[in-house]
Amino acid sequence: MKVIQQKLITPLSQNATLTSYVIDNSAEIDETKIRPAVVICPGGGYVNVSEREAEPVALQMVARGFQAFIVRYNVAPHYFPTALLELAEAVKTIRQNASEWHVDPNQIIVAGFSAGGHLAASLGDFWSGELLKTYGYQADEIKPNGLLLAYSVITSGKFAHRGSFVNLLGDDFKDKAKREAQSLELQVNDQTPKTFLWTTYTDGAVPMENTMLFAEALRAHNINFELHIFPAGGHGLSLGNIETQHRGAKSTIQPEIQLWPDLFATWVHNQIEK
Repeated sequence: MKVIQQKLITPLSQNATLTSYVIDNSAEIDETKIRPAVVICPGGGYVNVSEREAEPVALQMVARGFQAFIVRYNVAPHYFPTALLELAEAVKTIRQNASEWHVDPNQIIVAGFSAGGHLAASLGDFWSGELLKTYGYQADEIKPNGLLLAYSVITSGKFAHRGSFVNLLGDDFKDKAKREAQSLELQVNDQTPKTFLWTTYTDGAVPMENTMLFAEALRAHNINFELHIFPAGGHGLSLGNIETQHRGAKSTIQPEIQLWPDLFATWVHNQIEK
């Protein structure tokens, strides 16, 4: 496996990074094998980027046969659409290097956790629209073929994680129309990709209604999804095991949710690889 780190240069920023975990092909197995890619957007409330949702998740994706990529994007005081452009640039870069990195360019899944889930879902909703075209991106370059949304920030309405939207929008947070434009259940459209979602019933920071609202919007547009609401666990669980335990907090080890990577891998094989 090769690990490659590079900068992501966009019209608004020059210091985001893409870290690539690329499984080498073997003559003993299959020299021509191409794999789905998982592009990981860690959470952090748009104020930081959580390492607990970065490399540990990437390594679990590699273990399940995916090429894995981490986007370490800019956060406040860099405001919308800075991070969205960085994610778009990451997907474009992966697609451009698909042959070298043994990636199937039609199987690029964008994954996000918490506020990173908002970022991933933003690309899912906006990849085919006008905004990204104004910054020079072509839809076929940046299209996500699927989404993985884990305990994601979605709505700016009743169940909003207010801090994420303040950090995303800065002074624009005061503008109701601009807040609603970032309420992603309202932006789902016929081009939003198939989605795998999971959260917990007891998440006290980003209520499960965020996930449910996005799922309901997908259903309204007849877009296939898989949804898991686990009965217990707080916010920011990542893998829910000792590898992603937060500073020794036993509450961040949650056996019930530890099977989500396997559930996700099965979903990809059944829904994206067809």
